[in-house]
Amino acid sequence: MTQSTPDPSRRLSLRYLAGADVVASLPPLEERLALAELTLRALVADSEMPPKIGVHPRAAGSFGHAMPAYLRGAAPDGSADGLGMKWVTGFGTNNAAGLPAIHAVVVINDATTGVPVGILDGGPITAARTAAVSGVAIRRFAPQVVGRPVRAAVVGAGIQGRSHVEILGHVLPGVELAIHDRHPERAAALVETALSRPGFGAARAEPSAREAIATADVVVTAASFGPLRQVMTNDWLRPEALVVAVDYATYCAAEVARTAALFLVDDRPQFLATRAAGDFLDYPDPGATLGEALIGRIPRPTGRVVVSHLGVGLADVVFGRSILAVAEAADRGTVLPR
Repeated sequence: MTQSTPDPSRRLSLRYLAGADVVASLPPLEERLALAELTLRALVADSEMPPKIGVHPRAAGSFGHAMPAYLRGAAPDGSADGLGMKWVTGFGTNNAAGLPAIHAVVVINDATTGVPVGILDGGPITAARTAAVSGVAIRRFAPQVVGRPVRAAVVGAGIQGRSHVEILGHVLPGVELAIHDRHPERAAALVETALSRPGFGAARAEPSAREAIATADVVVTAASFGPLRQVMTNDWLRPEALVVAVDYATYCAAEVARTAALFLVDDRPQFLATRAAGDFLDYPDPGATLGEALIGRIPRPTGRVVVSHLGVGLADVVFGRSILAVAEAADRGTVLPR
């Protein structure tokens, strides 16, 4: 096949999707898992993505991260490629003003011309893609349980906690769930949400993170970033537990990663850069990335498995491109003038 030459006069629409438009255009859960797996595999060889580019405004602990990414698709003419960027800011001081701490937008470009075609609210995308990556890891590396339901714990009942509960009920049918949040009312509300959905054999709130984690086969830590670090040590965990940390090293102590039978990350360069910047103190080098584990069919070892995924711009582009296509077909969102 000869490579087609893009028509420079072609005008591509620029569509803005607010949060509600993004949520309405999210693919079904199984498709989200497929998009997450595509992302993880592409990170090994079929993408270009630098570690997060960061700046730090005046507010204490604040950040702005630019996360550009390029996906090389299978089509020789580039029509299956993906190109875009997530811009995300975090201001912990916003809580005092009654504002969310995290804000994000995702920009999608036409990969053959570079023309911007979509501006999407990044919040729902971040929640969906993060939980889907966790879902891939859980489906692949959860310990095998015989004679009883799988037990899972979620620490943190915010946006990430809610999106992970949805995924857990899908990938672990019949799971018994324990939830902890420092705000008991949020944990109780998420328990009610879980019990209203298919896939859960039971759900309960626990007064402490350690009590929630004590009997869990699968542990998801999705707590808010704060001054405390690495509080969950080996003695909190079952010997065969899978730990999926989406809150960096807020909960999972370095000793858990160091003594794990397998320690995985989503993207090695990003993890190493983040560790060098001061996060993940005393953490080991990862044994493999999730994509390498999938491609190489690394078996589930005996002992604990720890997965730390920091979130990559490629996932936002892959999910954003899919969401934008659904929205365009439904004529959802706002078409902006150029």
